[in-house]
Amino acid sequence: MRRILLFVLTNIAVLALLAIVCRIFGIDQWTAAHGYGGLGALLVYAAVFGFGGAFISLAMSKSIAKWSTGARVIDQPQDETERWLVATVQQLANKAGVGMPEVAIYDGPEMNAFATGMSRNHALVAVSAGLLQNMARDQISAVLGHELTHVANGDMVTMTLLQGVMNTFVIFLARVVGRIVDSAMGGSNNRGGGLGYFAIVIVLQIVFGLLASLVVMAFSRWREFRADAGGARLAGRDRMISALQRLGQQDGANTLPKAIAAFGISDRVGQGIARLWMSHPPLEERIARLRGIAAL
Repeated sequence: MRRILLFVLTNIAVLALLAIVCRIFGIDQWTAAHGYGGLGALLVYAAVFGFGGAFISLAMSKSIAKWSTGARVIDQPQDETERWLVATVQQLANKAGVGMPEVAIYDGPEMNAFATGMSRNHALVAVSAGLLQNMARDQISAVLGHELTHVANGDMVTMTLLQGVMNTFVIFLARVVGRIVDSAMGGSNNRGGGLGYFAIVIVLQIVFGLLASLVVMAFSRWREFRADAGGARLAGRDRMISALQRLGQQDGANTLPKAIAAFGISDRVGQGIARLWMSHPPLEERIARLRGIAAL
């Protein structure tokens, strides 16, 4: 229930903020004056909402991650494990050439970790309690290296830019194609569009959104391979392989919220065509890729 409430409130906040931005800068009046028949005006409208939503989500990502997972940021380490965790993150961050991120622990039984944040010098790295309890420290250091590689590579920003581009074209194409289909079906000639037009647009946004997510998820899988290689460089290839093998031994569901699961080191992998929409490649493929890298 908490996750559903967070999802609804976040989307309401994003839409409200974008509506205010459009009103302040006169974008809504301009697009209304030109009508959706003007492709240039429509593209501007689509870009504002496509990129706006993506970047607002990125700006809120650390706060959302902390709130939705109940992650506790370690300001003052309370025991030896927390001292080791903070020191290890600091060491790996220096090695990766990024600013010291916030370090947090969230109460998840599974072995997992994630990184998020707007920039490489203002990130958050969080690990589950299950990871600390069920992995050896050498394996944990490799997981941390993986997450800090995401930070060093700027993967959060790159994913946001890619999502913004996809969002923009989904909004744009759904309305252009919707106008064509509505006209072919003898729909309203009103430039604002009738109910039939809006129904067509909603369906097209769902279809185009699913297709666009193929591109986003393909990039997400590629960046996981790259983060594994970075984790191997920072902590050692054998440690990274050992950590992935340990992840493959766990059972049970991933408790990370869906919006954050793509940033975790591990997520469930589907079968058949469903794999095309998975954010992570199979662990066996990731291990095989690492074994092809010369020992570090």
